[in-house]
Amino acid sequence: MTNGEPKEQNPTEPNTAAPSGDPASITAAEPVSPGVTARPLDALVPELDVGETVDADDESLPKRIKTLLIGKPRDLQDSSLFHHITLVAFLAWVGLGADGLSSSCYGPEEAFHNLHGHSYLAIFLSLATIITVFVISACYSHILEQFPSGGGGYLVASKLLGPRVGVVSGCALLVDYVLTITVSVAAAGEAIFGLLGPHQRYAKEPAEAAAIVLLIILNLRGIKESVKVLVPIFVTFLVVHAILIFGTLALHAADAGTVLEKVSDEVASGIADPNFGLWGMLALLLHAYSMGAGTYTGIEAVSNSMPVMREPRVATAKRTMIYMAASLAITAGGLMLAYLLLDIQRVEGKTMNQTLTESLVSSVGFGSSWAGKLFVLVTMAAEGALLIVAAQAGFIDGPRVLANMAHDSWMPHWFANLSERLATHNGILLMGVSALAALLWTSGDVTTLVIMYSINVFLTFSLSMVGMCRHWWQTRDNPSLRRRRLALFGLGATMCLAILCVTVNVKFSEGGWITLGVTGALIGLCFGINWHYRNLMIRLRKLDATLSAIPAHGKPVIVPPNPNEPTAAILVGGYGGLGVHTMLNAIRFAPGHFKNLLFLSVAVVDSGNFKGADAVDDLRKHCTDSLDKYVDLANSLGMPAEAFLSIGTDAVDELERLCLEVHKQFPKAIFFAGKLVFQKDTVFGRLLHNQTALSLQRRLQWRGLPMTILPTRVR
Repeated sequence: MTNGEPKEQNPTEPNTAAPSGDPASITAAEPVSPGVTARPLDALVPELDVGETVDADDESLPKRIKTLLIGKPRDLQDSSLFHHITLVAFLAWVGLGADGLSSSCYGPEEAFHNLHGHSYLAIFLSLATIITVFVISACYSHILEQFPSGGGGYLVASKLLGPRVGVVSGCALLVDYVLTITVSVAAAGEAIFGLLGPHQRYAKEPAEAAAIVLLIILNLRGIKESVKVLVPIFVTFLVVHAILIFGTLALHAADAGTVLEKVSDEVASGIADPNFGLWGMLALLLHAYSMGAGTYTGIEAVSNSMPVMREPRVATAKRTMIYMAASLAITAGGLMLAYLLLDIQRVEGKTMNQTLTESLVSSVGFGSSWAGKLFVLVTMAAEGALLIVAAQAGFIDGPRVLANMAHDSWMPHWFANLSERLATHNGILLMGVSALAALLWTSGDVTTLVIMYSINVFLTFSLSMVGMCRHWWQTRDNPSLRRRRLALFGLGATMCLAILCVTVNVKFSEGGWITLGVTGALIGLCFGINWHYRNLMIRLRKLDATLSAIPAHGKPVIVPPNPNEPTAAILVGGYGGLGVHTMLNAIRFAPGHFKNLLFLSVAVVDSGNFKGADAVDDLRKHCTDSLDKYVDLANSLGMPAEAFLSIGTDAVDELERLCLEVHKQFPKAIFFAGKLVFQKDTVFGRLLHNQTALSLQRRLQWRGLPMTILPTRVR
């Protein structure tokens, strides 16, 4: 179920929303039993009289502002809709690969800085970085093959290591994506305000907060719209950094032999030093390598976002992974070599990339010219802008992980809901607000944020690699392929676990404890939510068993309802105990009064069934079958019955429209909805269960339509 109600833990089951028992994802239907025709709302809308059915609030200033910022609702009946909102490999590279590529703005700098003066080791550090990028990317390319529907680290850990381990991975990903937004925006602030000078830094934090708010609005408009806006920024970043890296290498190409000889002499000197030695050198290299863990963040983004890939999804995703790996490896490795060749060190108030850019233009004699200053300005502006683009990964993937966990009842079910723009709006808002909180908590300090960020990234990486190692260890079909995959994922697991352990050990007191504490608390919350839903589902199954087989008396009625007779309009979801309980309570509400029964339901398109036009058709058919059962039951009890169905993304909006239309046809109808009522009203209960019935009742009463909420008690 969705909209905050208990459901079976099956993310592929179609969902509907109706206030019957307040369940969110209960299934609905469209036509009804023989002789009775269910009426889709879509066929009825053209008959609506705008003066009667459109509330004045719909034309209010807030409504117009919302439409201006977010855009008009999308049409679920448009067969080309799913093609228009998915991403080809290039756009996916922009929207998702920017996260990984932008990490070159702070990851290589952190790694190089932690060499602590032994800059000659940058050659080995650069090589290790390039190898790591390609190893992790290759691992995730094969994960895409194994899990073509997406899900990323959460799904991999859940399927291969068990649901409880999956929750750990999912919570780590959620915290990670919040920090993706925060660290990207904070690093963008460092890049841009480094150009403006120290006297302007008072505006840095407010500007970063404004950037997060702007990204929230862009993402509420939809994924593709937000990505297209950012394409020019992405391309500019690639061009200027290619000039920066290859220009530096070209300047020192003639001195390559001298540089290598110098590095060789310093390595030999370091090994011979009794206070340093070979093991000290290796330990320093491992330390710097681990401190540059932020370089590899974002590689997993594609596996979390398979639903937004253009068909064929696996091929598109793998092509995106190739683009990501190549661009990140060249940029990160190249920057480390450029730091070494130009002897770049940290300067207070500037990033190392800014210092590198200024050194390069000075080396070619353009340091004081307008062309050199313009190149520095464009490069740093491109870095800052791309870091803003990188925050997209948090807004694209974070809500998707949240929705997957909601479908499995680890999070409130309403996190799986889609907006009228088909964006997971609740998740987007949560990610954005949490990122703002993290920004204020750390005052936008990039070093602290990168440490917090890297821990959860490599916790998820490690669990995914270990899970795939277990999978291939248990696979016996193809021994040759099995050995290759075990070797690849074993190497990936070793790398990721090494980085994770070193980062936690070295940086625990510098911000690592915050990440571990927040992640641990989130894991505990998830287990509490799941316990509540599982216990409630057990009680609802008892109700289903009790009311699933009501004996019929007499000959079934097959005549259609008479619109002039008193009518009970029951808002239902999937066929089960909750809906039947509400129907019987409505009849008992006024014994002998009602002559007709109507069944109204809304099939909710959420992130679980938002897979394409065919999936919406399957949802309609599934819902139709469910409503058929209600009509058949009413007919068997001697009551004329009819059903109405609407499909949309917002249960309350669609139910309001449906009730208004039904009332035009059946003016003597009284609407009934069920609602779960608990013995004790708690904040936790209100968080996990939606208020569809109450919200709809307020709207209908404002319209002058009678509606009664009938309780279903849950002890």
